[in-house]
Amino acid sequence: MASHIVGYPRMGPKRELKFALESFWDGKSTAEDLQKVAADLRSSIWKQMSDAGIKYIPSNTFSYYDQVLDTTAMLGAVPARYNWNGGEIGFDTYFSMARGNASVPAMEMTKWFDTNYHFIVPELGPDVKFSYASHKAVTEYKEAKALGVDTVPVFVGPVSYLLLSKPAKGVEKTFDLLSLLDKILPIYKEVIAELKEAGATWIQFDEATLVKDLEPYQLEAFTKAYSALESACSGLNVVVATYFADVPAEAFKTLTSLPGVSGYTFDLVRGEKTLGLIKSSFPSGKYLFAGVVDGRNIWANDLAGSLTVLKSLEGIVGKDKLVVSTSCSLLHTAVDLVNETKLDDEIKSWLAFAAQKVVEVNALAKALAGQKDEAYFSANAAAQASRKSSPRVTNEAVQKAAAALRGSDHRRATNVSARLDAQQKKLNLPILPTTTIGSFPQTIELRRVRREYKAKKISEEEYVKAIKEEISKVVQLQEELDIDVLVHGEPERNDMVEYFGEQLSGFAFTANGWVQSYGSRCVKPPIIYGDVSRPKAMTVFWSSMAQEMTKRPMKGMLTGPVTILNWSFVRNDQPRFETCYQIALAIKDEVEDLEKAGITVIQIDEAALREGLPLRKAEHAFYLDWAVHSFRITNVGVADTTQIHTHMCYSNFNDIIHSIINMDADVITIENSRSDEKLLSVFREGVKYGAGIGPGVYDIHSPRIPSMEEIHDRINKMLAVLETNILWVNPDCGLKTRKYGEVKPALQNMVAAAKKLRAELASAK
Repeated sequence: MASHIVGYPRMGPKRELKFALESFWDGKSTAEDLQKVAADLRSSIWKQMSDAGIKYIPSNTFSYYDQVLDTTAMLGAVPARYNWNGGEIGFDTYFSMARGNASVPAMEMTKWFDTNYHFIVPELGPDVKFSYASHKAVTEYKEAKALGVDTVPVFVGPVSYLLLSKPAKGVEKTFDLLSLLDKILPIYKEVIAELKEAGATWIQFDEATLVKDLEPYQLEAFTKAYSALESACSGLNVVVATYFADVPAEAFKTLTSLPGVSGYTFDLVRGEKTLGLIKSSFPSGKYLFAGVVDGRNIWANDLAGSLTVLKSLEGIVGKDKLVVSTSCSLLHTAVDLVNETKLDDEIKSWLAFAAQKVVEVNALAKALAGQKDEAYFSANAAAQASRKSSPRVTNEAVQKAAAALRGSDHRRATNVSARLDAQQKKLNLPILPTTTIGSFPQTIELRRVRREYKAKKISEEEYVKAIKEEISKVVQLQEELDIDVLVHGEPERNDMVEYFGEQLSGFAFTANGWVQSYGSRCVKPPIIYGDVSRPKAMTVFWSSMAQEMTKRPMKGMLTGPVTILNWSFVRNDQPRFETCYQIALAIKDEVEDLEKAGITVIQIDEAALREGLPLRKAEHAFYLDWAVHSFRITNVGVADTTQIHTHMCYSNFNDIIHSIINMDADVITIENSRSDEKLLSVFREGVKYGAGIGPGVYDIHSPRIPSMEEIHDRINKMLAVLETNILWVNPDCGLKTRKYGEVKPALQNMVAAAKKLRAELASAK
């Protein structure tokens, strides 16, 4: 019985790739140094899977930044602004596309389906000259082969690649990206020919867009693409991978009829309905890669349950055609539980990270083949039982409070325009008020202070003194820059979710449970294992301290319940919305305590609200209803004069704008600059928005410093579609990952642009 892994994390068990990339970008190490770290990581991953007994081991799932960007490089689809002159794409061009450079901005980045991973969006049009410009896939296949490991090279499938792209600047928005299929398929054929020559016997195309709502013409593109690739793939086994949701019936029919395809992978964790389609209409003689081990969470697999599912599938497809697999790439889970020395044994027994999931996949494959490891299976059953019965998981009071929420929609009593009037009387802000999103740069010194405090190397008194000094510096800087609504800079926070999770009950934390978010940026999601409550105030001490340092309004900074949920590994033993309501009640307590402490502006970030949106339109309304309701619960109890802000980043908001309005926040700051002001088109199309709004005026994910003129033009574009009295001026996102040398001039230019516009508006009256 065979086993397969869809993909594997690239960063390394201790984030080795992250540190190598950042060292290279800072000019502290060479390209050779970076390549050496990467090669070592790849070889250890292949060896680990090979030693575990995995038959179908993936290659080309490693990336220096992003697998979609790798595909853009393979196809030579480099936007003209990067001045690439052909030939093999090197680090210069590759990282310029990913991160921008001194003279041109980066390509847009957006969420990968409904995960917290971000990909670099290809910019395409009728004039793109595609060429085979990156031989990475073949090089890595050969590299593994030289180590004695025969791998399955993995690609973003040609149709999904086009469906995930956007028309480049200057190209009609209505341009049909699928019309480029005939131009990119010859390059896929060249790669396939090289792989065959190198000895590959299997190849994997990830066509995850098949789980989305597709039009008939889009489904036809799959048939067209794989018919065109059929002869190039002859002599190879082709597996088409889908993941993250059920495959709809029409897409299932298209997928299982594709010419030249030997097998299909299905996510049977998030796509349980696909089981019905497999049972009723799976084609005979094809391989079924059954994704029963969850690639997106950290819970140990219920091996007995999975085995039952696999045995039922074996009866349908036959013993020799069933392959045990992961539900999706393990990129979305933590790397190795072995590195967790601080988690207690009980919680640890409930978990499996990527390395453990590889072992689970193989154990299931062996059990199906009649070589069941009884000791392994019984230890797993004991852990499953302990999790169900542990008193740490259930808190009666929390369950009751969450159940009591169901009767109300939790709206503030006064409408937003009346609230804004009351707030303006109290805050007395100029038009186009300036603010930032929350965090300020986290220096090496600051991280050291936090680390030493955590390790008990410095006293609480020394820690508070150091953090107070940092807050004072940040407040002073903002006053010098003449920013209107200040933030304390969040020097005490490691991460916007982890910081709160550490102070809430029902959460556990890892030491090395890092997951890639984009490029070298990793996050360490908390684990929600039980009912959530807030034992005591979490932020009031620091926010009050900061407010005492200034006469200007100081924002209280909180992370919203939906974001805490979507950026955590969430318990899978109750519906997600129940967990979200519990978190909302905990944040509500904090909001009310901040208000009591005299904080008049409170920001409740919902950066990840859209991220949790199901991939199928039919499921959107239910999710948006409980997600938006959770946000309203947090601030329903505050006075009209308390201004509630929220912040959202990296998302396509146009289709959920009515839900955003329904959140009923007083002010929303929103990512805008990197997605080419797509957001503003909603307002051009006539959506009326009465609350305050701050579409980001510059991209903080790039080291580039925007000029005053550039920001001025951006704000002017916004004023064309938004009322002067509701527009705020702010960066796209928090400034934590930037350096002060970038932040100061950028904010200086931002404030200068706002002041220039205020003067222009005043003289135009």
